[in-house]
Amino acid sequence: MSYSLDADHTTMPSLTRKQVLLPVIAIALLAAGLGTYLYTGSLPAPASLTLQPDDAALVARGKQVYLANCASCHGGKLEGQPNWRERNALGMLPAPPHNETGHTWHHPDEMLFALTKYGVAKVANMPDYQSAMPIYEGTLSDADIVAALSWIKSQWPGEIRAQHDAVNQRARKG
Repeated sequence: MSYSLDADHTTMPSLTRKQVLLPVIAIALLAAGLGTYLYTGSLPAPASLTLQPDDAALVARGKQVYLANCASCHGGKLEGQPNWRERNALGMLPAPPHNETGHTWHHPDEMLFALTKYGVAKVANMPDYQSAMPIYEGTLSDADIVAALSWIKSQWPGEIRAQHDAVNQRARKG
């Protein structure tokens, strides 16, 4: 790390080109892979993939599934892990929040399902992508994944749920 003087002549650390470019490139590759997935839809999805945050029985089941399988990393209140946008010492991103402060609601139902079932590496077609997120294919049923995601959505404020519905509409048209 190099240091430079600011206007007050105090020493401030400055990032090297490599420290700036590596995270930018990794994010760009992930975004490109996820974008490709959205347009190719190459992974199978169950017939009834639409999240149902107003189905009380499904949401109750989803809460159980979430607490048993997801809360240890994403938090019992969907708060995620600290510094979730910054890679840790192992080079992996911490678990993001699934509440309205995170990015979960920015993705359509189909992608949320695929990321949960198959993992980022497969969905983004990035076989070397490292993540602490378990792959739930073979562990959770499709119905349990939809239930957990429905519970997550049921916890969002109405405005965020409406924005997520718009994300789904755009994805279905495209």
